[in-house]
Amino acid sequence: MSTTVDVAVIGGGIAGLAAAYELRLRGLNVRVLEASDRPGGVVQTERFDGWVIDAGPDALLAQKPAGVALCRELGLGDRLVSTCLPRTAYVLRDGSLRPLAEGSFLGFPISLGALARSRLFTWRGKLRMACEVAIPRATGDDESISSFVRRRFGNEALTYLAEPLLAGIHAGDVDRLSTRALFPRLLEAERKTGSVLRSLRGQPVAPASPRGAFVSLPGGTGELVDALVSALPPDTIRLSERATELRRAGVFAIESPASSLRAHAVVLSVPAYVASGLLRGIDTVLAALCDAVPYASTATVAFGYRRSQIGHPLHGSGFVVPRVERSPLLAATWVTSKWPDRAPEGCALIRAFLGGGRDPHRLERSDEELISTARQALAATLDIDGAPILTRLFRFTRQSPQYEVGHLDRLAAIEQRLANVPGLFLAGSGFRAIGIPDCIADGREMAARAAAFVASAGARAH
Repeated sequence: MSTTVDVAVIGGGIAGLAAAYELRLRGLNVRVLEASDRPGGVVQTERFDGWVIDAGPDALLAQKPAGVALCRELGLGDRLVSTCLPRTAYVLRDGSLRPLAEGSFLGFPISLGALARSRLFTWRGKLRMACEVAIPRATGDDESISSFVRRRFGNEALTYLAEPLLAGIHAGDVDRLSTRALFPRLLEAERKTGSVLRSLRGQPVAPASPRGAFVSLPGGTGELVDALVSALPPDTIRLSERATELRRAGVFAIESPASSLRAHAVVLSVPAYVASGLLRGIDTVLAALCDAVPYASTATVAFGYRRSQIGHPLHGSGFVVPRVERSPLLAATWVTSKWPDRAPEGCALIRAFLGGGRDPHRLERSDEELISTARQALAATLDIDGAPILTRLFRFTRQSPQYEVGHLDRLAAIEQRLANVPGLFLAGSGFRAIGIPDCIADGREMAARAAAFVASAGARAH
């Protein structure tokens, strides 16, 4: 039996759920098809016996308002919690953890005083970074993060900041990721004054928020998924229903093994390579452009310990690991030092991250090997004695899109092709959204465009 709805949302991750929520606010009939057996995508939280374990992202960037705004709309505003103090993050260098400078921007010390006091860099590295104000500006349009940082700040800043931190945020390869797509503010600062540091020092200093840069929810980020699902009518989301074919015949026709669905508009909120498979029957060029977006695979390993087992004080949020350290870890976060009430009394929760663009074959190994590798690396760095009392492994295969040099040009070409397919919209992290707030904003924006299309005479004509 074929059902007709105003808008079909393919993909029930955070962007797809936000799109469905926005469409319902606008009074439209919507159906979400999600291939897995649960909604939320990489936003997933396990809660049991006093433990709260986020498998994927564990926070919302407060400076991007879409995430906090949605929490407030859903009645979660009073539940938002701030990161605990101190909020210091560390970098592993020569086997020891060294703090990032306070008052830094993306890890780069802005003031000469902060740079001088930093224990992360040698005096030669500090001198080279201080000379950034004298480096001529470039005339190019886009370049890799490694090219930009090496050119402006030198090799030491590249090795111990850009590679583990800027590229690490995106689980990517620093030699391939695009500065223009991921850190446009750095390029804009260079264009504006000829110097990143001079530009940042010239900006008015906003008072530090007591809440910090990130917020979360007591029950983990999965609380937001639960609230979105509860805000939708019961039959809106169809789980374990993978869309296998998308056609355009008057309206859009979506086929799955379980059913057929017709819709006046479609929001594709799936990885770009999944969108590619569905788009081949509509526009082969558009499909090829989507298929060209590269992805990385990562794993999160969560360990619970008795606090007495850990010799390190865990004062801060965690640490990132430069490639030069030859550690299997990308980073680790001290969850119980970041957020309140994430573990039973007297226990500590730590998450370790593996894989990514710089270590693409790591996830080919068995669960047991990934767990053992992460456990040994953490034990050596944090002086951990004995076995964990809890272990959880989460695999995210091809779930981290890589915005490599040229991504924005590819995105412009995708948008140009989409203009020839009225009623079809692409949302989510594979295209223009990074992190939960961006995915929420993007999903809602695409939903607004879909609603406008359905309301237009064009929807009836097509």
